[in-house]
Amino acid sequence: MEAFGRLLDVLDTLREKCPWDRKQTNESLRPNTIEETYELCDALMRGETKDICKELGDVLLHVCFYAKIADEKEQFDIADVCHALCDKLIFRHPHVYPPQGETATQAETAQQVIQQWELIKQKEKDGNKTVLSGVPAALPSLIKAYRIQDKARNVGFDWEERSQVWEKVKEELAEFEAEVEHMDKDKAEAEFGDVLFSLINAARLYKINPDNALERTNQKFTARFNYLEAHTLKQGRQLTDMTLAEMDEIWEEAKRVLGK
Repeated sequence: MEAFGRLLDVLDTLREKCPWDRKQTNESLRPNTIEETYELCDALMRGETKDICKELGDVLLHVCFYAKIADEKEQFDIADVCHALCDKLIFRHPHVYPPQGETATQAETAQQVIQQWELIKQKEKDGNKTVLSGVPAALPSLIKAYRIQDKARNVGFDWEERSQVWEKVKEELAEFEAEVEHMDKDKAEAEFGDVLFSLINAARLYKINPDNALERTNQKFTARFNYLEAHTLKQGRQLTDMTLAEMDEIWEEAKRVLGK
C-alpha cells in the first residue's frame, strides 16, 4: 500500500510539474498503452523476470494515468477502479463469495468455473448480452479466433472428440487448394481464413496457445535469419548476391548451432 501510494504521489507531481505529463490525454496515451502491453507480452514470452517486473510497472503507470485524468474531470478515480474490480470479482465467484443468505455454488474444476463465469457475465447489468459479445472487436485476428472458439466451447458448442477436428482441417485445406487452382483471389482468401480458423481450433483442442506458438516460430525464424545474414556479411557478401542453395546451407548450419 505504501508503494502504491508513492506511485500515485509521483504521478500527481509529474502531472503538475512536467510539461509532457501535463499535456497527456486518453487519446494521446492510447498508442503507448498498446505498445507497453505488447512489450509486457514479449517479456512474458522470454520469461525474463527483470523485464517482466519493469513492463508490469509501465502498464500499471498507464492504468493509474487514465484514472488520474478521469479524476481531474471528476468522473472517477483509482479507488473507484479498484472497488469496481473487486465487486466484479466477488460477483463472478459465487463459489467463493456466496451472496448474503445463499449457499455457495458448486465449482470443483476450472472448467466449471469458466462455464459459470459466462452465464454470470450475461446477467450483469452492463455485462455481455450474448456469448460472443465478450470478445473485443479490436483484438488481433488470431487471438480473436481463439477467444471466439473458447467462448463457444464454454457453453458446450465444441467437438465431441478433439481428434474430429483433423477432418475439418483437411476439408478446409482442400477447399482452399481448389480455389487457388481456380485463381479466384477473393474466394481463396476466404478459404484460407477457414484453414487458419480450423488450425486455431485444433491448437485449442490440444491445449496449445496458437499466438504463443506462432511467436515462438517468429523468434526462431528471426534468430536463424539473423545468423544467415551475419554469416554472409562476414564473408563480405550480401544476401542478394547468394544463391538459394548457398543460403540453405548456412540455414541448416544455423539450425545446428542455434537448435530447433
